[in-house]
Amino acid sequence: MLKVEHLKKIYPKSDRVAVDDISFELRPGEIFGFLGQNGAGKSTTIKCLTGILPFDSGTIEICGYDIVKEPIKAKMNMGYVPDNHSVYEKLTGREYVNFVADLYKVPTELRRKRIKEFAEKFKLEAAMDRQIAGYSHGMKQKICIMAALIHEPKLWVLDEPMMGLDPQSTAEIIAHMREHCAKGNTVFFSSHNLDLVKKLCHRVAIVNNGHLVDLFDLAGNEANKANLEEKFFRITGTYERRLFEDYAAQESEDMRPDLPAHDDDASLNGDKPAEE
Repeated sequence: MLKVEHLKKIYPKSDRVAVDDISFELRPGEIFGFLGQNGAGKSTTIKCLTGILPFDSGTIEICGYDIVKEPIKAKMNMGYVPDNHSVYEKLTGREYVNFVADLYKVPTELRRKRIKEFAEKFKLEAAMDRQIAGYSHGMKQKICIMAALIHEPKLWVLDEPMMGLDPQSTAEIIAHMREHCAKGNTVFFSSHNLDLVKKLCHRVAIVNNGHLVDLFDLAGNEANKANLEEKFFRITGTYERRLFEDYAAQESEDMRPDLPAHDDDASLNGDKPAEE
């Protein structure tokens, strides 16, 4: 579904390698988590595999198509949801999704059916004919997802998809990620939410300073799930700091003064205690 081999990316006028010799392969029917701190190389890797950024060496294949040699065929098998809502906000939601459907050559009747299904699923029926500029953060995220999936891609790529979403919107997107995966497709997403990754992902990779440091199974492996936080903090060099923060928080909690007795509650509320 997705095959990345020895990917390397250096930004112009930088002496730092943003992505250094990263290799991994995604299987059909899996949800794959991509973890790392800010600046670790997650978004750079995603922008390389989606064709947004050129890269210095290595190869990327999507459904067997090389992203450099056959970019159109590769991108026809992929849907991408960025972390910054890159949409034409003067269009209505329906106009924008139809515009993307035109790019992917989705037949008229098929797109109408899919737009109706997505609008109902994401509760956007009343908003589809309104200008995107007036949408909330969650609504913009949902319209981006609709556009990314309008052509039923084999590979669905998301960069921090749950950032800033309310619980209901998060639940709706998670449900569709699972549904997309159940059809034999693949979901690849980056996240800082380790609890979400544990619940959702079949496998996970952790990157640090441009290197892929570890890749392991989560589905069916309770030990890896239980140790995910420790693995992540050790790899990113924040394990000791995290322990210190947890210890300091507990110390602070232990040193908090006891709450006033009930006899003093009235005075705390601005009332005078009853006279004897």
